Parts: sequence; structure tokens; C-alpha cells
Amino acid sequence: MSTTTDGPHQHSPRQLLLTTDHGDLQPGQLGAVSARHGAGKTAFLVQIALDHLLQGRKVFHVTLDGQDIARVQSWYDILLTDLVNLGVVQLSADQQTALKANRLIQSYDQRDLGSDTLERTLELYAEHLHFCPDVIIIDNHDWSGPAVITAARLGGLRHVAKRLGAQLWFSAHSHRDQPSTHHLGIAPPLDTFEPLLDVVFHLEPRQKCTALHLLKNRSASIRGRQSAVLQSDTTRLLTSENRRSTVSPPPTACTLLSGGATGSEEAFGRLAERWKLAEENFSFEGRPVARERGLIILSDEALQEGNVNERYLQEHMQRTYPDTPLFKKVLQSIWHQVNTAGQVFVVGTLKPDGTVKGGTGWAAELAKHLKKELYLFGQDQGRWFVWDSASWQELDVTPQITSRRFTGTGSRYINDDALRAIQILFEDSFGIPPEDTDDNDVE
Repeated sequence: MSTTTDGPHQHSPRQLLLTTDHGDLQPGQLGAVSARHGAGKTAFLVQIALDHLLQGRKVFHVTLDGQDIARVQSWYDILLTDLVNLGVVQLSADQQTALKANRLIQSYDQRDLGSDTLERTLELYAEHLHFCPDVIIIDNHDWSGPAVITAARLGGLRHVAKRLGAQLWFSAHSHRDQPSTHHLGIAPPLDTFEPLLDVVFHLEPRQKCTALHLLKNRSASIRGRQSAVLQSDTTRLLTSENRRSTVSPPPTACTLLSGGATGSEEAFGRLAERWKLAEENFSFEGRPVARERGLIILSDEALQEGNVNERYLQEHMQRTYPDTPLFKKVLQSIWHQVNTAGQVFVVGTLKPDGTVKGGTGWAAELAKHLKKELYLFGQDQGRWFVWDSASWQELDVTPQITSRRFTGTGSRYINDDALRAIQILFEDSFGIPPEDTDDNDVE
């Protein structure tokens, strides 16, 4: 097994930890990463695991709340493929087999993991598989219970890990509406348990990347965060040469951002459900929707985040829109569909002035303004276009979904060519839908 560097590979987010005075976690010590939903916590933990696996260490990955083992396994496969494509890692077939043998993935239906359960499981693996981990990862841990009970469980897990000579990593779900008041900037729920945590990271999604903040490494007296920039879809450290992913994420790791309306959005949503993607459909009270799955009803306060300046709208769309509260809310809700997306796919009619007809056009203009990767299926032309920062360019091939969060929107009046184009988009991006394959093997 070889990499382009001695020790940890240069794209690992763990590098930020290793460059500090305290260095890596020691046996029995606890690390945690927090982020909002969909920001890449699982991918981050898998990157940590891969960095250890590539150095010949053993990893036990626990996913809670009944999360699919195959989904976690696909993250390992896709992120390793990304490193291989970058030339960071070179692996023979035997080395790939050895790497997989050093990794075990276990799923539990509960939201927390007791030390007794962990200890019994690892005793069985040690007895029958001669497997003793150097790194234990616990993803999707529930931090919302009584603090005293949660703290006691952390202490028990720490004791087991120390006895086994393993370090422990956790993920935690933070919320936008719960800003940090902790002196180190640690957000809820981890702020309550900061004294028990040796390392704390936080992921902050941005328009074209993800910021990684190291908030604590051993000493709670450290002030001032240390930060790095990650590629959003793979959570590997960015370089000027490798800013994009070299692989598409697995469908179960992707989220469609849409509005759930009839027509194009309904078509995107149905295909997202068929391929088992998550959906976030942003709407508001009083607006009928065709997709209830993943429905998010925006409050008046949330809608204001996407407020549109009328002059800006007229200048960029080169036309006026109805000055009604309903239409303003539609435009405001579109901001939520586009803001956190890595890619934006629009179905509509391309006008001679380069704008897209109707309210759908605002999604395209907003994507331009936010410098998103933007694609349009022109229903009149029957083909895909890509925005190159100055003009629309025709594509000879179907684009691919490569971002974990992407927008799918468009006209309410969708023709058969557009329906087929969206279908091919999903097929080319994700392959055969899960129900159409007999490959149901899990690790």
C-alpha cells in the first residue's frame, strides 16, 4: 500500500489536527465533528477512517438509528476512489482487499451506544475474527438525552476504547437557530460535553466549499480557531489543482433541493425517491404542492432570508413580475432551494436575451449570482445547456450530478423530452435504481 506522502495523505482533513502542538488523538481520547444536516459529517468521519486505514490501522465504524450499512460502505468506496483518481493513493488489488479486511461496519437501531454493547461486540470480533480496532467511529450519536446520562455513556465508551488502545470519534448534529455561546465557539449540543472531548471540529458549508474549523485540541485554554478548506462533496482538503470531486457521490448521500410543485419539480422528486435520495422541498403556508416527501414549510422569518430586491430582479431578468405577496414568497422560497446547492438543474424555455422564461428564471439567475454550477434543459431546443459565467453553451452529452446537495426545478408545464432528459440525468449519474438490481449485499 503506497501513498504520495509518508504517513497521512496530504488531502486528509486530519492534517489540520496533526499540525497542532497536541497532534493526533491518543487511545481512549474522544474527538467529535459537528455540522448542520447534510454538511458532510459522515464523509468527514470516513476521511478520518481512510487516513488510518491507509497506514495499516484497523477501524470499527458504528452507524446508529438503523442507518444502512451499504450507505456507509459506499462512502468508503467512493472517497477511496476519489483519492486514487487524484493520484494520492496507489493500491494493488491485494492491498485493496487488505484495506477492507481492516474495516468493520456495524449498524444499530438505537440512537445511542452503551459501553456494554460496544465491549461485547468487540469481544466477539476479537475472538472470531482476530479484529481489534485502533479507531472507533460512532456516527449519528444522539446527544439530546439528559446530560448526566449522556456524559456517563461517554465515560464508559472512553474506558472501553482506552482498554482496547483505540481512539474514539463521534458526529453531532448542530442547528442553524442555535448559535454558539461557548468561549471556544463550540455549538450545541457538543458545548455541554466540551470537558469530556479532546478534539472538536466544526463543518461550515459555504457556496463552493466547506470550511473546517478546529475548535479544540486537548486544551480548553486554546483561543482562536484554526481552519482549513474542504471540497464539499468529499470533505478532503482542497488544493488549487484539485478543487472538484473526481467521482460522483452515492445516491443515498445526495439531497434534492426543490419546491415540490407540479411539473418539473414533481418529476425530479419522483426520481429522487426512486433512487433513494433525500428530498428537501421548500414551500410556505397556502401554496399547494405535489411532493409531500421532505416538505419544509418556511416561516415568514425564513422567507425573508431570500428577499428579492425589485430593482435587482428587473435589471437581471429584464422584465417585471407580479407585485403580489404570493409571487414574492415563491421567489423567496427559491433562494432556499439554491443557496446551499452545489449544482442547479433547471428545466425551462431559454429566451433570446439569455434568461429563462417565467418564475423558473429566478432560480437560474440566482444560481448565476451565487456562482453555482448551472445547467438548463431547454424544452424548445430539446437539449442541455451549461452556463459558462458569461453565456449559455450547448452540451453534446447529458450532465452529471456530482454534488451531494443539488437543485432540481423548472417549469410547471413539462414536455416528454424534458421528462426523458431528467430520467437520463439520474441514470447517467447514479446507474441502475436500487429496486432494479439484485445486488443487495452488505458488509
